[in-house]
Amino acid sequence: MGTIYQSIEMLSKEKGIDPQVIIDAVKDAMLVAARKQFKTNDELVAEMDEKTGMVLLFMVKKIVEEVTDKTREISLTDALKGDPRAVVGGEVRTKLKTESLGRISAQTAKQVIMQKVREAERDTIFSEFHNRVGELATCTVKRIEGQDLICDLGKTEARMPKKEQSRLESFNVGDRVRCVIKSVERSGKNSGVILSRADCEFVKRLFEQEVPEIYDNTVVIKACAREAGERTKIAVASRDRDVDSVGACVGMKGMRVQSIIRELRGEKIDIIEFSEEPVSFATHALSPAKISRVAIVEMGSKHMEVIVDDSQLSLAIGKKGQNVRLAAKLIGWKIDIKSEEEKRQEVEMQMAALTVSGAPVSVLIDFGLTEAVAEQLLAGGVATVGLVRR
Repeated sequence: MGTIYQSIEMLSKEKGIDPQVIIDAVKDAMLVAARKQFKTNDELVAEMDEKTGMVLLFMVKKIVEEVTDKTREISLTDALKGDPRAVVGGEVRTKLKTESLGRISAQTAKQVIMQKVREAERDTIFSEFHNRVGELATCTVKRIEGQDLICDLGKTEARMPKKEQSRLESFNVGDRVRCVIKSVERSGKNSGVILSRADCEFVKRLFEQEVPEIYDNTVVIKACAREAGERTKIAVASRDRDVDSVGACVGMKGMRVQSIIRELRGEKIDIIEFSEEPVSFATHALSPAKISRVAIVEMGSKHMEVIVDDSQLSLAIGKKGQNVRLAAKLIGWKIDIKSEEEKRQEVEMQMAALTVSGAPVSVLIDFGLTEAVAEQLLAGGVATVGLVRR
């Protein structure tokens, strides 16, 4: 066996691809180089000599009665001159001198081989990892490219872009990292396996690992909203009446959730009980703030209004609006938060705008009153002044 076969075997093991793919790539590369060198449109084929490992090039012509294409056909008369056994329908092979292929051709061949090997490697990676998207993986940081981490995933290198990292974390070469396989790109600039520690799926997989009730499907994660490095809100529901979903996730003395918080380098986690009822779900989702009441503004567009006590307003909104933003993402509704005072002023302004016979009228105000209800009261002749304070 020639050394080229040993090189092909080593390359196929290293890249995890079929040796035949590399052999075909070498043949294709030689054909490209030959066409470039000889500047010909003749039919060429490449074969590899198993004994020497050399690639042999042949010009192939089909034997015909009457030649219509000189580059691809040869007459039976001419074919018989070289081979007495030639018959119509057969072919004549003429060996080309590969020694005449120069340095430029060799460079072209190398580029073609590497391109084919990369394509085969991408296909192998895709077929192996596309079914593992969403899976938890442990890898080692191999090198750092700009702000991206290049990690060793065993059979391949994977990339963790800056946007898939938590702002609380920084890693060095050689660090072991737990992450989730977010996607597998087949082509493009970022082809290959993309890892994440910022995705919601990462937190879900950590809970599955820490909480047996989630792993065995007794407790189900219904929704998750996350701002990596800041806060995560996760909604859970129990399929067993005797199992407390939130308690199972928190664990005895908070041990289960604390283990996850440590893995996330201190990121805050709110575990919320899921509810099919939007009002109840929103009340839970906005914790730790205490909610006075929730009014559905528009069911179709999923828009609700939440009223909180004046002292709870900043807590409900959260730092830079984070609490309400995550809650809205978790429940899938648009949430407007107002304090009791803001709502009171809004209702008073609405009432002041309503008139009967051109004269301003006040009606009995409950702070949850809508304009439509106020108009009905006016139409019914209710025009007494009164302010109900709670």
